[in-house]
Amino acid sequence: MTAFFRAASAALVLLCASQAGAQSSWPSHPITMVVPFTAGATSDIVARGLAEHLSNALGQSVVIDNRGGAGGNIGGAMVAKAPADGYTLLFATTGPAATNKLMYRNMPFDPQRDFEPVVLVGRSPIIVVARPDAPFSTLKELVAYAKAHPNALTAGFPGNGTLGHVTGELLKKTGGITFADAQYRGSPPIIADLIGKHIDIGMDSMAAYVSNVQDGTIKALAIAGAKRWSKLPNVPTASESGLPGFEASVWYAVLAPKGTPPEVINKLNAETNRYLASDKAKAILDTLGVSIDGGTPDALRTFVAAEIAKWAPVIKAANIEF
Repeated sequence: MTAFFRAASAALVLLCASQAGAQSSWPSHPITMVVPFTAGATSDIVARGLAEHLSNALGQSVVIDNRGGAGGNIGGAMVAKAPADGYTLLFATTGPAATNKLMYRNMPFDPQRDFEPVVLVGRSPIIVVARPDAPFSTLKELVAYAKAHPNALTAGFPGNGTLGHVTGELLKKTGGITFADAQYRGSPPIIADLIGKHIDIGMDSMAAYVSNVQDGTIKALAIAGAKRWSKLPNVPTASESGLPGFEASVWYAVLAPKGTPPEVINKLNAETNRYLASDKAKAILDTLGVSIDGGTPDALRTFVAAEIAKWAPVIKAANIEF
């Protein structure tokens, strides 16, 4: 019996050593980073820059897998159900990482329960724009006009439940105003209808609107961020425009399946922070209107909880549900 237990103990030690060795050798084969939106979207571009860096830093390919649909929930569900071994990651945005759980009745996963936070990559503030001949040129003037003309304005959003849409609801609540909603499939048709004067205002991520703002075919009223953007230095923040603390940003974060080993999370976090500190990352993200964050996994966990707490009453009051 003694010999048996000695043999069993030795086998257990070897097994533990083997598992520890497997974890310390991570990664030993290619990693898949799921982007829950189509190729060419801002999230896809940001993810590809990070994937290239991680491939070089980790010595294994990091392959982007675009799994769009259901506001990011299809890709999110795929990663939530994946093995927690560090070989499947989610490059998440605000929806699948936080706010979708407030809107979708049958969410296939819970972002706070089913993922390990890795790092907050950055934030892209929502921009408030208007048709070129709108009778207002600032956010303060927009609020005043909307108060004087209830429901006279129509606002365009890049889809029901998107952050642009939810920001519109926040503006109604904060400014004490009302306007009609028009939902679109993405940014291009919003821009076309603003130029064509079919709608009055729009709220969306910034990058797609830069050239039209610069050439004067649409007006930029304000950016819902903490600071002005280098590409549109003359466009004030919402706080500067009479709505203190009014901030709304689409944000990007790396998540891993729940139970992914801490050493893997820490390695991914360190390399992502190293990338975000590089001149290459700064150039790419600034061009897209994304301000860099970085930080620890715990900081991301706290941030996600705060975002859910912030948007929950706005989404509930607007009765946004799928």
